[in-house]
Amino acid sequence: MVEVLDEEFWVGFLQQYYENEILEVIENYSEENHSLYINYGDLILKNPEMADSLIEEPSCVLDGVKKALTEYVENIKETTGLADEEIERLNVRFIGLTKRVGIRNLRSGDISKFISIEGTIKKATEVRPKIVEAVFRCKICGWTSEPIRQNGKKFVEIYYCRDCGKKTPFVLLHERSKFVDAQKIRIEEYPEGLRGGEQPQTIDIAVEDDLAGKVIPGERVIVNGILRSYQREMYGTKSPFFDIFLDCNSIEIQEREFEDIEISKEEEEEILKLSNDPEIYEKMIRSVAPTIYGYKEIKEALFLQLFSGVAKHLPDGSRIRGDVHVLLVGDPGVAKSQLLRYIINLAPRGIYTSGKSSTSAGLTATAVKDDFGDGRWTLEAGALVLADKGIAAVDEMDKMKSDERSSLHEAMEQQTISVAKAGITATLRARCALLGAANPKMGRFDSYEPIASQINMPPTLLSRFDLIFVMADKPNVEKDAAMAEHILKAHYAGELKENREKVSGSTIGEEELMESMKIIEPEIRPDMLRKYIAYSKRNLFPIMSNGAFEKMKNFYTTLRGGGGDEDRPVPITARQLEALVRLAEASAKVRLSNEITEEDVERVIRIVEGSLRQVGIDRETGRLDVDVVMLGIPKSQHDRIRRLKDIIRELANVPENDRMAPEYDVLNMAEERGMERDRVERDISMLRREGEIMEIRPGYLKLV
Repeated sequence: MVEVLDEEFWVGFLQQYYENEILEVIENYSEENHSLYINYGDLILKNPEMADSLIEEPSCVLDGVKKALTEYVENIKETTGLADEEIERLNVRFIGLTKRVGIRNLRSGDISKFISIEGTIKKATEVRPKIVEAVFRCKICGWTSEPIRQNGKKFVEIYYCRDCGKKTPFVLLHERSKFVDAQKIRIEEYPEGLRGGEQPQTIDIAVEDDLAGKVIPGERVIVNGILRSYQREMYGTKSPFFDIFLDCNSIEIQEREFEDIEISKEEEEEILKLSNDPEIYEKMIRSVAPTIYGYKEIKEALFLQLFSGVAKHLPDGSRIRGDVHVLLVGDPGVAKSQLLRYIINLAPRGIYTSGKSSTSAGLTATAVKDDFGDGRWTLEAGALVLADKGIAAVDEMDKMKSDERSSLHEAMEQQTISVAKAGITATLRARCALLGAANPKMGRFDSYEPIASQINMPPTLLSRFDLIFVMADKPNVEKDAAMAEHILKAHYAGELKENREKVSGSTIGEEELMESMKIIEPEIRPDMLRKYIAYSKRNLFPIMSNGAFEKMKNFYTTLRGGGGDEDRPVPITARQLEALVRLAEASAKVRLSNEITEEDVERVIRIVEGSLRQVGIDRETGRLDVDVVMLGIPKSQHDRIRRLKDIIRELANVPENDRMAPEYDVLNMAEERGMERDRVERDISMLRREGEIMEIRPGYLKLV
């Protein structure tokens, strides 16, 4: 083993590899940044044995490098202008370690070793000063102690005065003691690396000095440091069990998307070959939840959501999201949850949660007060923050409380989450696509009521979804027969597989099993599809062709045509046009093309129009009316309610009616003015429910 405290070696190493970097650190010296970052790869090139020593005996090696750096800077002190205290505060941090250890794979053999772990920041405390050297003064004689080094978790004090020889209380001299900024963070494993049913494991990190306050919950990081342990204490009794934490040396924030998904040269060739297949879109559809029969258009929209559009950062500092939000609303038993879970497994980053058990804090972020922060407030990231640059699936959205749902508004449009609580004001990033599922208000869809009114979600939230699909369970002889056959064949294939694997002497042959499996096998393997999506997100940023530009513009202006007519409902808004652009970008990415063609636009127009016709149709007029989604009621009903209120107001002003409108007279007058009596009755009961009119006494109405 080499001499780890060899200052001569380290001074030579720093001169050879890091002379410019040291000068840069000195030149830009500040409270927020006074660290020299050394790449582990350079140390391996210079001296592999010393690189091994860093892993095995990190404390000694780090002391050696720190002394060498201090000596080197002191030698050029005249040119730097740094004070002795500032030179003392310079740090050495190692990055780029070749081997990483999984959080769940940490063992007792790793204690006191220099390790590298990666994960997502789950919690972070606020930055606070921590004492590292304490100086005390005797209350009786005024004797001042030497600086006492503070290591470990307990504050070390003195009680005996060496000058007056008495046991006496001491005063801590703040101005003579040394403090550093300190923070505690908790990181957890990446969700995509977990097997089904596994709970993500976490580890606490102690962060000090110029690293404190550099990261926020939700960020993906690589943390390098020394694994430490401390003994648990229960009610003053020491336990044989020890807890571990990482004494942080450096933090590397992972900026690249899907860096954790490695794609080999052979896989890249397979991806490029697949992208040239003329049937790539059909293959993608057949690769999304093949065990679920039908829903071709929905599956097409879901794989476009997986690819997503391009997020744009504009010169004025604003950002336009590229993620596509999709909502599936359907009767019970139409496989909504299955689709959600399948998409989460396909997504390179995905988190699944059920709305019934989710709070706004669990979905977004919150400030909490617990043992982790030693009783202080800490910031904790929720599902949408942890799914940053991935997909968050929220099942049972209709079961969420209305105040919990309201927290989704900012996350869906601005893709940020703002927390202002207990003195913590922070904005976290939530750049994820939302895939929601909900049931109709009454459990099943009523074919006589407008669909939008049956979705138990506020119009403000509904309008933020790019696509809304209705999955109604209506009997149809041909479709039901095909679905029954598909379900039974899927079960039969599963039975054959289990029988072959678990019954000794099974008569099920390989060929028979392979043949039965064809119906439920995805066209593209899930692992290959994940890599295909990651590759496209990493490398493709499509641009609109002139033809695609004109086609989108024509679609929008044609649908909006006649917009000068005030009585005509608004069929589409700029929000749907933006959804069209995002989906067209995703469609181009599927082919790994950097150009959006007219065919891409035709494909997404079909999907967007299909979605709009499911939820945005006014049942009374048969016209497309975006108000059905945006406001919750179509324009025709909106106009009718306005006229109805005018009638109530008019009748209430008749002197003999005593400021009330008889309901019978209201219905008669509405009928005389060409309004259908049964629809007016429904409108009156709706206005009663919503508190806009009230019944002063039976049969008499008054506007609130």
